[in-house]
Amino acid sequence: MNQTQQSLYRRSSLILRKMAEEVNKAELRSSPSAIAKSRWLWPSVLRWIPTSTDHIIAAEKRLLSLVKTPYVQEQVNIGSAPPGSKVRWFRSASNEPRFINTVTFDSKESSPTLVMVHGYAASQGFFFKNFDFLAGRFKVIAIDQLGWGGSSRPDFTCKSTEETEAWFIDSFEEWRKAKNLSNFILLGHSFGGYVAAKYALKHPEHVQHLILVGPAGVSSESDGRSEWLTRFRATWRGAILYHLWESNFTPQTLVRGLGPWGPNLVEKYTTARFSPRYSAENVLAEEESRLLTEYVYHTLAAKASGELCLKYIFAFGAFARMPLLSSASEWKVPTTFIYGTQDWMNYQGAQEARKKMKVPCEIIRVPQAGHFVFLENPNGFHAATMYACRRYLSPHPDSEPLPEGLESA
Repeated sequence: MNQTQQSLYRRSSLILRKMAEEVNKAELRSSPSAIAKSRWLWPSVLRWIPTSTDHIIAAEKRLLSLVKTPYVQEQVNIGSAPPGSKVRWFRSASNEPRFINTVTFDSKESSPTLVMVHGYAASQGFFFKNFDFLAGRFKVIAIDQLGWGGSSRPDFTCKSTEETEAWFIDSFEEWRKAKNLSNFILLGHSFGGYVAAKYALKHPEHVQHLILVGPAGVSSESDGRSEWLTRFRATWRGAILYHLWESNFTPQTLVRGLGPWGPNLVEKYTTARFSPRYSAENVLAEEESRLLTEYVYHTLAAKASGELCLKYIFAFGAFARMPLLSSASEWKVPTTFIYGTQDWMNYQGAQEARKKMKVPCEIIRVPQAGHFVFLENPNGFHAATMYACRRYLSPHPDSEPLPEGLESA
């Protein structure tokens, strides 16, 4: 770096450090009886954030009004700590019980159970275009992971990758116990796919089949494709972004920092992200876009919690610190990977994992779709999911052909 770049880097670092300190102070002031009120006690740049847990649940209800299948929304009590743990969700200052926001859709009594887990910076409402179709074949249950969406948002005090993984795995297991579930199909998207795979590795006795949709964290930085990242990190822009990453500066921090202008930023993001890219058709109708944008804003702007897992799970560049590939030989649950053909998550990592796996594994690619395959090509996603679950749905699964248009990798 030259002198000007070094000066810019130092100024950026100072600003971000001060902002992070203010956010942390505000979160530490939260008490069990005043979590909602504490949002309005944040420093001036943040106190005007127009959201709350009630806003999230209300926005979720409006978004799910687009779904025709009746459903039940509930807050499932997972207690204040994992059994046998000496800490309450890893050093949370509160001993109050925590809750997982859950929606369960009406289904036929004999239907197999499908549990759906969202990805990073998302919540269960992202599956709104899939619930009707899937509920006609499965007992569909979708959750907000601990620290996301309408679930409880404890102070995130994990200090390592192992603790962070346990935060999500153990809270999901407590949720499973509370719901008295077993022998279910577990579907996870992106970071939710990473959590689902890690959960199935620890608790294979409860998972019938694993479906990983564009899963994050399959490969590591050492997979030979990180030369560009090393070069970029050496630039002044790369140095600043690396500092942001290691400071755990998340996209949500920016949304909160913009206060009443945050919704405008989210609207620009959803409009751009779900504009037609891979086909001539719009991904979202006007009403769908409006309701999803509103929902996304409230889930992003609420108290920072689960989002702070980022730097502990992934190194700079979104490479997993403890990649799924390294444990593939230990998997005990049959697995299906589903990717959009334009997904930035590389399906070749799944191919490498399959070589090590001792259980059945297949990889399906869905055309005209990217990372949000279930929104961008819902029909293709539904066909891939049905094919992945053919052994639980069809009387003659071995004679079921791969649906037209899908690719086997």
